[in-house]
Amino acid sequence: MKNRAPVSKARRAIGYSEIAVAVRVDLAAQADLFNLRCFPLHRCILLWVSQLLPVVYTINQRDMSASSHSAGGSRVPPVAGSTRLSTFHALQHRNFRLLWTGLAVSAVGTWMAIVAQSLLVLDLTHGSAVALGSVSLAQAVAFLVFAPIGGGVADRFDRRRLLFVTQTLMMLFTTMLGVLTATHTIRFWMIPVIAFAASATLSFDQPARNALAVSLVPKDALMNAVSLQSAIFNGASLLGPALAGITLSRLGYPANFFLNAASFLAVLVSLTLLDTSAVETSLTPKGGLLRSIREALRVIARDPILPYVISGYAALLFFGPSVALMLPLFTREILHAGARDLGWLFSAVGAGTIFGALLVASIGDPPHKDRLALGAMAVWTVLLASFCQTGSLWVGVGVLFLLGIAQNSAGATTITLLQTRVPPEMRGRAMSLNTLLIMCLRPLGDFPAAALIGFVGFRTAVLVSASLVGSVLIVTLVFRRRRL
Repeated sequence: MKNRAPVSKARRAIGYSEIAVAVRVDLAAQADLFNLRCFPLHRCILLWVSQLLPVVYTINQRDMSASSHSAGGSRVPPVAGSTRLSTFHALQHRNFRLLWTGLAVSAVGTWMAIVAQSLLVLDLTHGSAVALGSVSLAQAVAFLVFAPIGGGVADRFDRRRLLFVTQTLMMLFTTMLGVLTATHTIRFWMIPVIAFAASATLSFDQPARNALAVSLVPKDALMNAVSLQSAIFNGASLLGPALAGITLSRLGYPANFFLNAASFLAVLVSLTLLDTSAVETSLTPKGGLLRSIREALRVIARDPILPYVISGYAALLFFGPSVALMLPLFTREILHAGARDLGWLFSAVGAGTIFGALLVASIGDPPHKDRLALGAMAVWTVLLASFCQTGSLWVGVGVLFLLGIAQNSAGATTITLLQTRVPPEMRGRAMSLNTLLIMCLRPLGDFPAAALIGFVGFRTAVLVSASLVGSVLIVTLVFRRRRL
């Protein structure tokens, strides 16, 4: 069996059933668990898509094989800017695999607590939507105040030790909620206070966590690592609420909060087991904290790519209504349906984001990531405009699945650009900007979006939102073209 298969032969063989023969994979000699597990489906899809796109994917034995080692046992160096179709490439690195596993367990617990906390607020306030919104507002304000500082702190201190502190604090906060509900002493005002404190802690945790995770893999695996991290939270968004429903019906609110507290132990254990000698170290920024934050913002502003990608992503998050706001209103006003159809819609978005994360992870380290990010944002805008015009459940499910893919692709690529186009010692501050966008800008954007929906109706409001995002993207592309 030949070691290298021309691209043309692999493409001609897509219609045949023997996919392994088409790509010349020696399954007996090369048995890497992470690559073989998802080989047939997503790689064949990507090969088929590559026939439709004006991009030539160079598929050779190193990119498509089940192992990254040569016959002599030495690791084959990656090609910079190559399009590698290896979905779980980053998990080959022990430190990242440990942290990723711990975060996966914790993410399920986090989603269980999110569901429990929302229902607890509604129970305590007799179904008040204003009370639920006030909790979200408290979280957004905390991120707005502390996220920029959190990134600066993440660049000044040992990120692993900082995560020990933040993860322990968040475990204590959710334990506090469990104790208060178990003893029936919980009051509504306590929840926004605890949510504010937890979000303030998370403002330090997220930049440190993201900066640490990418320091555990080589640069060619960075985009893969970012996508796999995204897949964690999106995957947990499907499993966590389902488990929360079971525990709430059988064990009540305290069990959800206590299980979430226990899930933080998985991250603490993974941090303990990390091989610190293999963790990339970075220089401590000089000068004051605020000065270092301004320095990082100047570096990002002077970059030839980042201002345009971040502007487009910010427009998507602020002007585009979140699914948490959009889907319940779509179900009630357009479909005139109930919880069952709403569940299908949420599941479609969740499945799309997971598929999108794995799709981006499969691509590897492609060139022109800015084009990929802006292109995904443009596709997302078109899909949003299409979604608000449909009146069918199953058409809506299909559009939302594609919407999830586009949004995750845009987000993962933007994060990768933020991580790779700034010096390693600024990664924490760069990721604090991402935290500010996702955790603060999106909740704040839902307030005017909700008001617009109430004033002009669902279809018109969502179409206006898509038009605003599209307009910002057009302006961004015009300015980018002029600068280049």
